[in-house]
Amino acid sequence: MTTTSTEVVVIGGGQAALAAGYYLRRAKLDFVILDDQPAPGGSWQDYWPSLHLFSPAQYSHLPGWPMPPWPDGFPPASHVVDYLTAYETKYDLPVRRPVRVDSVHRSADGGYRVDTDAGSIGAAAIINATGTWPRPFWPSYPGMRDFTGVQLHAADYRTPERFEGVRVAVVGGGNSAAQILAEISTVTETLWFTTREPRFLPDDVDGRVLFDVASDRARVLASGGDDSGGVAGLGDIVMVPPVKEARDRGVLHSRRMFTAVVPDGVTDGEQTDRLDAIVWCTGFRPALRHLRPLHLPSTDTSPISLHHNHVQDQPTMVFLGYGDWTGAASATLIGVGRTARAVISELVTALS
Repeated sequence: MTTTSTEVVVIGGGQAALAAGYYLRRAKLDFVILDDQPAPGGSWQDYWPSLHLFSPAQYSHLPGWPMPPWPDGFPPASHVVDYLTAYETKYDLPVRRPVRVDSVHRSADGGYRVDTDAGSIGAAAIINATGTWPRPFWPSYPGMRDFTGVQLHAADYRTPERFEGVRVAVVGGGNSAAQILAEISTVTETLWFTTREPRFLPDDVDGRVLFDVASDRARVLASGGDDSGGVAGLGDIVMVPPVKEARDRGVLHSRRMFTAVVPDGVTDGEQTDRLDAIVWCTGFRPALRHLRPLHLPSTDTSPISLHHNHVQDQPTMVFLGYGDWTGAASATLIGVGRTARAVISELVTALS
């Protein structure tokens, strides 16, 4: 690939990109999907092996084709990777990999030039579906550079065995923190630090309920009703089996957040906790560095100011799959399809 052109370039190769590809194929648009990974599966192939979905397979699918059932409980990440791999083949999606997108520029004809490590592509429209996994967020605390133990982000966590016999702090109040804490606490002593008291969902709430709640919120907001807060109004942590088991063992007790890191632990100014390792479960940010040459508008609450998932007055610069910023439940397997359908419908109109 040196210099080519197409109607639409989809940047990213995960679930949002594939959902976009499904509707682009149905719309009979010429497109290509650029994935910087060497194999299919998006970020699912990089998650820790024990991670499972929050829902049964039948509630965790992309448009057009159900995920094959998983016989025992909720499917693991490896099952999702297999499904996404087969999905690409089933719908003959034009994915090119590994292709790294370095930058996107406006072209003289009003379209875009996508510069990659394999050449440049001209496009009339761009769909950004890069997700957040490539940009783990590390907070800044005094003394972090002086800590003599191990520090890693949840993005780099794999198995608990490396922590046997050491004292570990897990930092963060979301699902990743709760699940990683639950796993590490089976092999060693753990401390859990959060900025506020963790909020646990009821035991009978799983991904099916969360999707329904997010859908109801979207409908209410679209009709001008009051914002219920959606999923965030229910809580933050889904009580999957390992987290329930950790609760039963009595390890799901958080401490108030420390104010500084010291060489052998953390401190809040009054008490110092000795630690050998810190796992930062502090979230991610949208991976949008390739768009810097475009100088797109941002706001205090979002990295890019959007209108109906596209940049204001730029209907051919589209974003998909980044969570509530780009549509209720759009960062989930079952939720991204609804947003993708609406996005592609509007894009067809913009390109006609």
